[in-house]
Amino acid sequence: MAASVYGAETSAAAAADLERTAFRRAEKKYKLYKSPLPKSRKKITVTKPTLDLAEVIDFRGAINESPPYRMGVIKVDCSDFDRPVFGLSDHPGFYFIPNALSIEEQCHWIGESLQSFPQPPNRTNLTPFYGPIYDLFGAAKRLQVFSNLENPGNYQGDSQKETMDSCKHPPIPATKLLRKLRWSTLGLQFDWSMRNYNVSLPHNKIPEGLCKLAKKMASPAMSKGEEFRPEAAIVNYYGPSDMLGGHVDDMEADWSRPIVSISLGCKAVFLLGGKTREDDPIAMYVRSGDIVLMAGEARECFHGVPRIFIDEESAEIDSLATQFTSKDEKFILDYIRNSRININIRQVN
Repeated sequence: MAASVYGAETSAAAAADLERTAFRRAEKKYKLYKSPLPKSRKKITVTKPTLDLAEVIDFRGAINESPPYRMGVIKVDCSDFDRPVFGLSDHPGFYFIPNALSIEEQCHWIGESLQSFPQPPNRTNLTPFYGPIYDLFGAAKRLQVFSNLENPGNYQGDSQKETMDSCKHPPIPATKLLRKLRWSTLGLQFDWSMRNYNVSLPHNKIPEGLCKLAKKMASPAMSKGEEFRPEAAIVNYYGPSDMLGGHVDDMEADWSRPIVSISLGCKAVFLLGGKTREDDPIAMYVRSGDIVLMAGEARECFHGVPRIFIDEESAEIDSLATQFTSKDEKFILDYIRNSRININIRQVN
């Protein structure tokens, strides 16, 4: 009887797995599993799935390799670009620039992402619930407690409707709010509930330095004589067990223009699929300082981040740790040791 039940469970599990899409199966394969909390004080043994990384593409390794490359990797001919650029033979419009940013540049944009980019009037995922929060990172560093934040309901034209009336929140530590930060927006503000850009919302312009960087890095995906126009940016903040589900970025007018995606902090697995969730995705590492461009046909492909690596050996942020040495910078280092930041810069029109 026991063998029969075991076999039935196995068959049911296999059937359920087959019902998932190819993209969802890949997400499940690479995701970080949390150990369940014990229901009693008795010692329990938790078996974690073994993570098989054999099929994950490492573009940084390709820098020192000679063609033909493995797993459909190709080197893109960019004679007027000063860094190696790679692509995938069956994903036109996808470009990978490993080691695109210096360590100093990475540290600068990590600091800006935490200290400047979430500043009002730029909106974050916290805005609809707490209103504008000024100097969140500084307040967290000072161990400040916010005691006067309000639930604003419909904040500055935000179309997201709150079920609660406007009311004051109980005191909440700034460190807790910082860990709740999941995205901030620069330039034209994206309305997540309506899935469009709301040009009526106040915002800060994308910093000139970030615009200059985006224009330069977008050039491998641009037609000769054309220049990328950075008009909006979404900054994603990943905590230790966060993931970004498979999706398509389709809100911009001209898909021939690339999305410039900058990775900062802990290493992650990035999945690039096809035009449906049924297509098997390709897994690749994205490390701090890498840049991904998605233009043209690649803009129609599902993609996501099922996992970031936070253990000391796999996170690969030792080079960042050597830079954040001052007392003020130590708080940034403590944050980035188990976090990832991704800056996505877009041309809207």
